[in-house]
Amino acid sequence: MQDLLREIAILNSTSATLDWDQETYAPSKAVEFRSKQMAYFAGKIHELKTSPAFQEGLENASLGEANQRELKHQFDRATKLPKELVERASETSTLAKAAWSEAREKDDFSLFAPHLSKLLEIAREQADHWGYEDEPYDALLSEYERAAKTHEVAGLFDSISEDLARIAATAVEKSATIPADLLHGPAPIHEQVTLNREIAESLGFDFQAGRIDTTEHPFCTTLGPADIRLTTRYDKDDFTSSLFGVMHETGHGLYEQGLPGDDFHLPSGQAVSLGIHESQSRLWENHVGRSRPFWERWLPRAQELFPHLRNIALDQFLTAINRAAYSSIRVEADEATYDLHILLRFKLERALLTGELEVSDVPGVWNDTFESLFGFRPANNREGCLQDIHWSMGGLGYFATYSLGNLNAAQLHDCAAQDSEVAGGNRQGNFIPLLEWMQKKIHAKGSTLLPQDLMESATGSPTKPDAYLAHLRERFC
Repeated sequence: MQDLLREIAILNSTSATLDWDQETYAPSKAVEFRSKQMAYFAGKIHELKTSPAFQEGLENASLGEANQRELKHQFDRATKLPKELVERASETSTLAKAAWSEAREKDDFSLFAPHLSKLLEIAREQADHWGYEDEPYDALLSEYERAAKTHEVAGLFDSISEDLARIAATAVEKSATIPADLLHGPAPIHEQVTLNREIAESLGFDFQAGRIDTTEHPFCTTLGPADIRLTTRYDKDDFTSSLFGVMHETGHGLYEQGLPGDDFHLPSGQAVSLGIHESQSRLWENHVGRSRPFWERWLPRAQELFPHLRNIALDQFLTAINRAAYSSIRVEADEATYDLHILLRFKLERALLTGELEVSDVPGVWNDTFESLFGFRPANNREGCLQDIHWSMGGLGYFATYSLGNLNAAQLHDCAAQDSEVAGGNRQGNFIPLLEWMQKKIHAKGSTLLPQDLMESATGSPTKPDAYLAHLRERFC
């Protein structure tokens, strides 16, 4: 069984390498054949995960109770999907990502719409095969957030939506006099690369086991137990755009580097859910990256690299990086308004899956819903329904995990700060004790605990909104 699992892990990581290459350096004409390569790997992995040998291994291998539980769950999910559907999903998403990239560049939703229709059809087929209690979204959500139920997530979001809207409105009003371009100025890319690397390294990211590259949409991917790839994009007039993106992806990377490497082929060596994964990225991006102690340490270095910052005092700088404003782009949104972006996507995804929302109506409904939440309409589809890569990846059911990650991040950060060594390190701008706490409480556990059991183990309770709302009020109200 161990050998079979290692073979699956090698195939998965090889497939991930091809996917990373497509998003970074592959030439555009390579996409069609790449889609065949990806479909082959998806089909081969599916064969192995549904094979008699896998089933026999589940019955006879001694891998530990948690690994047995998770592998059985994976086997049950896999055996419900025909190989043809798995291959079609992989090939379709590979082509869809290329179409999305072109559609976004040309601001032409019609170039992506046919691909989205195919992806929705596949998602519905998957949901029907897997089965669900209330709505198709249940089956897809649980692929990203183990054991989660749509009605529970929807109820959680409903319970905080009014608070989020009030906090956002207050934060935006208080920030109205802060110039949006206060920190803007010449930021040569090579200097940004230098700062990004130094900061990621100071947080504990091991560059002998990872690297940072450039892409259109920032992401982190794991190509092996010692090969974690981060990506970012650059704005030549705003170094914070890339930096906070890198800190976000570094959070993902630290989690992946903290997992038990010897168990790379086992659930015990794999991340448990995206809601936990996003807790790590949002923690390092926001709780650390936008804090006073962090910039007491790093503002002088930023001023060395970007001379236009030398006349900006620390308090002024902190006010600028925590400025709140309604904006159309999710990945560049401030903490106070960020979750409104997720509420929009969560609502639209559910409607798309049930057929209540037609693909052809997405741009208009997106803009109408966006206006109801933010008070203005996106300037174009590039800044609206084409801004995210997730749907082109077949990632329907993914977006809810970002807000779950925000809730988890605040709860974990609060609990970690009760440790005197962590608290002392935080005050001094040394966040290695915080990383070590996360490694012990979260990373080292892999998938041995279900997400809510992991949160309870680390903090004493399942995910609750209290710490997150308190954090937002303290920072913005």
